[in-house]
Amino acid sequence: MIRRPPRSTLSSSSAASDVYKRQMFVLGGNLAGMLPYSFTITSHIIVTLALALVVFLGVTILGFYKHGLGFLKLFAPSGVPAPLYLLIIPVEVLSYFTRPISLSVRLFANMMAGHIMLKVFAGFVVSLGAAGALGVFGAIFPFAFNIFLTGCLLYTSPSPRDS
Repeated sequence: MIRRPPRSTLSSSSAASDVYKRQMFVLGGNLAGMLPYSFTITSHIIVTLALALVVFLGVTILGFYKHGLGFLKLFAPSGVPAPLYLLIIPVEVLSYFTRPISLSVRLFANMMAGHIMLKVFAGFVVSLGAAGALGVFGAIFPFAFNIFLTGCLLYTSPSPRDS
């Protein structure tokens, strides 16, 4: 027999576990994308959008589960004069529903831009290296910048800001 715990005893440990799992998924995908000839899954908007929608639906369902219709108070901040509710509530609702899209586009764009820059500077190194002795000397700067950029991408890949 499966028992459902009372509403007041629900803990946030399962929610924290889900956040941790999602963060590890993004970290693993970002680090795997740093390997040569590999694929970065977070550089596709459908993956980031799916992650954002799962979180969005989970937060919304959990909000209604824990607070009932009181969850809708999220859209009407307290202390605001009554006439301003006509302006604030639509803005808050629009903000709430567009947040998953904006966060997924942000993660997608960051990952795509970083990896495109890596490939462009790696192409400079190869092109200049093929140009002879002077080109090899000229390839030092793009090669050093590529190493620096790789370090920056490795540093930011575990970042929870975009997930």
